[in-house]
Amino acid sequence: MSKLLHIDSSILGGNSVSRQLTAQIVTSWRASHPTTEVSYLDLAVDTPSHLSTESLGFRLPAGAAELNAVQKRENAISEALVAQFLAADVLVIGAPLYNFAIPTQLKAWIDRVAQVGRTFTYTEKGPVGLAGGKTVIIASARGGVYSTSDAGNAMEHQESYLKTVFGFFGVTDVRFVRAEGLAMGETAKAAALAAAEIEITAQTQTAANEAQAALAA
Repeated sequence: MSKLLHIDSSILGGNSVSRQLTAQIVTSWRASHPTTEVSYLDLAVDTPSHLSTESLGFRLPAGAAELNAVQKRENAISEALVAQFLAADVLVIGAPLYNFAIPTQLKAWIDRVAQVGRTFTYTEKGPVGLAGGKTVIIASARGGVYSTSDAGNAMEHQESYLKTVFGFFGVTDVRFVRAEGLAMGETAKAAALAAAEIEITAQTQTAANEAQAALAA
C-alpha cells in the first residue's frame, strides 16, 4: 500500500483553483491506485510558524544546550512534518502563484522539512538528497501567463523554486499540472481548466503505467 500526502496552501478556500486541481488529482490517482492511503495537510489552516531562533531546534548540533519549552514544541512540529513527508510515496501539492512565488504558508512547510541528515546532507562533493524515490505532483495555478515567454519564465519563482528544492531533497520525479491565465477572462480560465484536466488524466495514467512496468520488471 502506497501513501499519498495531499497538501493545499491556497488562502482562498472554496474559490481556489489549486485546491480544485489537487482534489481532482487525488481522485484520479486513487482511481488508478485504489489501495493508496491518503493523508491531508491544509497549510492555510495549520500553518507552521516561519523559521526563527525558537524553531531551529532540529538544526542544533549534538551536545548543544537543552531546548527550552518553546523550542521543544517547535521541534515537535518540525519532527511531525518531516516524518509525514518522508513516509509519503506520493505528494500532491497545491501551489498557487502569489506575487511571483509560492505562498508563505508553503514556504514555512518546506523550511521545516529541509533538515540536514533527514532530507539532505552535505558531502565532500556537495549536497546529496536523502528523500528520493517519491513522486511529486504540483498543481500550479496562476492568474497570468508565464510559461510561454522568456520574460514570463524570468518572473516566476514558483515552479522553478519547487523543482529546485525537491531536487535538492533527491526527488527527481516532479510533475506539474498547470492552469494559468486564470485572471484573464472567463474564456481563458475555462481553457486553462480544461487543459489541466487533460494533464491530470495523462499524469496519473503515466504513473499507473510506470507502476505496472516496475512490478513486471
